[in-house]
Amino acid sequence: MRDNSQVEPEKTPEEGYHVTPDLVEKAKGMIADAKQIAPDKPFFMYFCTGACHAPHHVPAEWADKYQGKFDDGWDAYRQKVFARQKEMGIIPPDTELSRHDPDVQEWEQLPADEKRLYARMMEVFAGFLSHTDHYIGDLIKFLKDIGQYENTLIMLISDNGASSEGGPTGSVNENAFFNNVPDDLQQALKAIDELGGPKYFNHYAWGWTYAGNTPFRRWKRETYRGGVSDPFILTWPNGMKTRGEVRNTYAHAIDMVPTVLDALGIEPPATIRGVTQSPLEGVSFAHTFDKPEAAGKHSTQYFEMFGHRSLYHNGWRAVCPWPGPSFAEAGKPFGTPLSYDELTQLDADGWELYHIDEDFAETKNLAQDPANRARLIEMIGQWYVEAGKYNVLPIDSRGTLKFAEERPQIAVDRDSYIYYPNTQAVPANAAAKTMNRPHTITAEVEFKQGDEGVLFAHGGNDGGFTLYVQDGKLRFVHNYVAQQYFEVESANTIPDGHHYLTFEFEVTGKADVGKGVGTPGIGKLFIDDEEVGRVEMPVTTPIQFGLGGAVCCGADPGSPVTPKYKPPFKYTGALTRVRVDVTGEAFVDQAQRFKAMLARQ
Repeated sequence: MRDNSQVEPEKTPEEGYHVTPDLVEKAKGMIADAKQIAPDKPFFMYFCTGACHAPHHVPAEWADKYQGKFDDGWDAYRQKVFARQKEMGIIPPDTELSRHDPDVQEWEQLPADEKRLYARMMEVFAGFLSHTDHYIGDLIKFLKDIGQYENTLIMLISDNGASSEGGPTGSVNENAFFNNVPDDLQQALKAIDELGGPKYFNHYAWGWTYAGNTPFRRWKRETYRGGVSDPFILTWPNGMKTRGEVRNTYAHAIDMVPTVLDALGIEPPATIRGVTQSPLEGVSFAHTFDKPEAAGKHSTQYFEMFGHRSLYHNGWRAVCPWPGPSFAEAGKPFGTPLSYDELTQLDADGWELYHIDEDFAETKNLAQDPANRARLIEMIGQWYVEAGKYNVLPIDSRGTLKFAEERPQIAVDRDSYIYYPNTQAVPANAAAKTMNRPHTITAEVEFKQGDEGVLFAHGGNDGGFTLYVQDGKLRFVHNYVAQQYFEVESANTIPDGHHYLTFEFEVTGKADVGKGVGTPGIGKLFIDDEEVGRVEMPVTTPIQFGLGGAVCCGADPGSPVTPKYKPPFKYTGALTRVRVDVTGEAFVDQAQRFKAMLARQ
């Protein structure tokens, strides 16, 4: 980790970026408060930036620093990184680079406009990483300024392997992936000059994913080393004699907490307030801090992700891909449910075996070697032992279809919800479930000419819906993953006085969430009991609304569901409450429904 204390501070970036000066200032304040309150005690901080996860957002001047740096493509970049890794000693000198991924396009065969798009996507990602690095450096400089750096144990780790949700052509809306909606290359090409800004939820093409995981194969969502290996940096000037060394001791993210406790000489409590605590899953590697030659204690580790499995054991890795290393070859897409018969078949002939102590990048599959057959069978059995021990079973490979399931809630099931203005946003998992079912949304208002703003909204610019008033008219927009907008406005303006303003959704067809299709239907607007507008909606969002958006009453903070207004577009009139009904009943007198609902409360 480099100290960026000499970098000039940037202008405050627009809302929506992962790391901002405000966030870092809050972190500094928390550290300072902790040292003032208890100067003789250590402090703990979990500084989670969200970078470089999608969306890739960064002020343009940071991305522009890398202009032209990736024009020769992901294959050339991969070769450069591989050579640099060997030069720095990050990988063993005898490492072989894994093959070109069969799902990744050959850079030299791409049209010029696609090359330009994909290069810009990587420029944005690189700027995003540098932007994050700058603010991590700012936080470290603060530790030095207050005299705490030398005595602070800092652990820095990334999230999974590089992420592939952008697909082969990249995406300007990662939420399309989570709704099983294909990305639109032409939409991305039109957005090229605004990538990285708050308008889009962009993610690079997976050619850069595979390049970012050099020298390994594959990526996040799978359990080859490309999906589970992470850069890890540790520094503790007063606690370690060693400086600037590269270590190859095997460790896992779950080892971080045991290592910190071990370094501080703290035993985790067996009970807290009479409640027996679960044992820590992980082992300390603090004994290796000043002993590079010391053997690690983490000898076995299982992995499972959407049905894709692997096991590390004493320098070997057994890997069982699902549906396979190449989706095209397997004939099944990501998220295909894994049947019992298919699981049985996979256990019989789908496992691969790699000796990573000698084959760092998993390039030589030894599963068919008779000399290693017993080892592979033993490791398959060991995977099931670990899976049973850590509650992995049953294996669930459904991918994005998992998100379509309603999770258990602390509250009893309801068919009506009441929301009030000037309250915090409600996370989607605790909000009214309007997706793929008939519903009504009704706002009770005292309206006068000039009042405007959002009555009720769910989601963001990457998908969602909003019911609002603008130019004296009642309006509704359904944002289908930023690819289509279904809009309707009232035929006439809202009269002054007390009103119930309603949107009703009538289902006319069936959803197919596996193909990115939510229930078709008809959207209707009502002012009191009079229908004032309707819109045909041939498709709706099938699985989830905006990744960063929640349910809001009386405003639409953050990224707006529609570009027709600027956030937060808070309602300026007298909004009493909003009622959401998911019984599926047709529109009836809203005043009576409100009275009945409030009587039950």
